[in-house]
Amino acid sequence: MTTATVKAVPAAVEVHDVHKWYGTHRVLDGVDLSVRPGEVTVILGPSGSGKSTLLRVVNHLEKPEIGHVSINGELIGVRQHGGRLKELSERAILAQRSRIGFVFQNFNLFPHLTVLENVAAAPAATGQLDRTAARQLARELLDRVGLADKAAAYPRQLSGGQQQRVAIARALALRPGVILFDEPTSALDPELVGEVLAVIKDLAKSGTTLVIVTHEIGFAREIADRVVFIDDGRIVEQGPPAEVLDRPRHERTRDFLSKVL
Repeated sequence: MTTATVKAVPAAVEVHDVHKWYGTHRVLDGVDLSVRPGEVTVILGPSGSGKSTLLRVVNHLEKPEIGHVSINGELIGVRQHGGRLKELSERAILAQRSRIGFVFQNFNLFPHLTVLENVAAAPAATGQLDRTAARQLARELLDRVGLADKAAAYPRQLSGGQQQRVAIARALALRPGVILFDEPTSALDPELVGEVLAVIKDLAKSGTTLVIVTHEIGFAREIADRVVFIDDGRIVEQGPPAEVLDRPRHERTRDFLSKVL
């Protein structure tokens, strides 16, 4: 595989004082987070703590009420105008999202397209590559995730683990500076989890910037440069896995880990 064609420059992510609420329910309450280029950040926390919403704010699938996100210094979803932040056009937001990979819980593949077509669609549609080059890139990426032999298959013909690996290849196809994973193994049968985690481990070793929401504590311990524990919309503590997972400082973190370890 010619890895130069699929590798992107790792991006830095900055989340600054982000607040998000739905009605009277505050989902994110003043979140500040910095992710260095090439860093693997794993976000842990109980259900409803705001983990997935935080990821969706990063690529502006959710708009924060207060605060902002920047990637490599570029504001996401907004621009400065007269001392205020003004929403970008949907077209401009879509262009920014094309540089931010997102792997969802439930794959979100196009059922009417083959595996190869699913992976090739975005770089061709955005004009990054012509159709022939996009298909060649898709073949390289499918080889990278161990699915070169499934290029002509349709999503319904694949296992859940295989579909998620296709989704990862699709996220890589736009050569994003950062990839966000929203509980990528939560919809899988237990025996299929390992094959998806192995692909993510390979990405981590390649130096890609990854932000991963997961409930897989052992995986977090193995792969993360930093673990972030979030509860009730706030970051409670963060640090290297050995500190947060083995010697948590906050009582809420200790209580959460006692229930999942």
